[in-house]
Amino acid sequence: MLKRYPTLRYILTRAGWYLVTFMVAVTINFYLPRLGTSNPVDIIMAKVGAGLDTEAAKEKEEAYLKEFGLVELDKSGEIIRNESGKPVRTPTWKQFRNYVLMVMKGDLGTSFLNYPKKVGDMIKEAVPWTLAIQIPTIVLGWIIGNVLGALAAYRRGVFDKIFMPFSLFISAVPYFAVGMILVYLFAIVWNIFPAVGGYAGGLIPTFSLSFFSSVIYHYVLPFFSVFLILAGGQAIGMRSMCIYELGTDYIKYAKWLGIKENKILFYMFRNAMLPQLTGLALSLGLMVGGALITEMIFSYPGLGMAVLTAIQGNDYPLIQGCTLLITVCVLVANFTVDIMIGFLDPRVRAAYGGK
Repeated sequence: MLKRYPTLRYILTRAGWYLVTFMVAVTINFYLPRLGTSNPVDIIMAKVGAGLDTEAAKEKEEAYLKEFGLVELDKSGEIIRNESGKPVRTPTWKQFRNYVLMVMKGDLGTSFLNYPKKVGDMIKEAVPWTLAIQIPTIVLGWIIGNVLGALAAYRRGVFDKIFMPFSLFISAVPYFAVGMILVYLFAIVWNIFPAVGGYAGGLIPTFSLSFFSSVIYHYVLPFFSVFLILAGGQAIGMRSMCIYELGTDYIKYAKWLGIKENKILFYMFRNAMLPQLTGLALSLGLMVGGALITEMIFSYPGLGMAVLTAIQGNDYPLIQGCTLLITVCVLVANFTVDIMIGFLDPRVRAAYGGK
């Protein structure tokens, strides 16, 4: 039956591979932070254990171990102890099973570093800042970069000679380097924009004009540090594809027929866009990673800073929650692009049995 619907076959096949990728990512997401030897409960005890006597501190530590599922419990909910009286630690595989069950319920656990704050609440606070950076930069960078690349290939001349070297240079520079260059020039040398933060330090996040103006003022440098690289990379790819398309027979025939220049440019752009969509799907992970690095450089209050803080403090639940969300977003974005390719590219229907 599915042979009659090649696009559906393609989408279901891709969905299966993404499901397998997600399961592998969840496994790595759980085990990778636990490769270290430090005990994250010690971090909490260092903060709250001061002033407690030895017995009280011991009871407090065991309560945390019990809450975070790091020790074995009997049927009555009491901690199981070994012959020396020490709590029996929960095997890692059982922690993983409990972690998967919690994730399926939407519970990402409690932060070690910011106890008793929930990881889900911390992520909800950081996600809007990250989306404000990533969605506009990816969308505008892809659109503007492709349009400029197509114009550079079609118009050539002075525009191409100036634009192309700049695009090659900016796309080859790492995200963190562009961020530091912008900070040095616009924040330190010229003192035009602030170097760090998402808004002015004395402000409280509210729905007010002063707060939003401060957010936009702090948003400029992080935005352009990601946007310039994305637009430059997309422009280079589109320029190469358009130069190839300009040499094809259908473009030569269209010019011979006297078709308007704008119409020819539209045909060229549409056909050159398909490989760019594929390239977008392949590079989404790199784009998201670059945006997170940018957040760290500018101390922007998004997921990037949350991950950095969690890694520095061995906050396993927060690391897992942030990386899991990033993984899901990248997979969903890639899958969305794959669906678009399935509908736009006739070669996909041919490969999966269509006509």
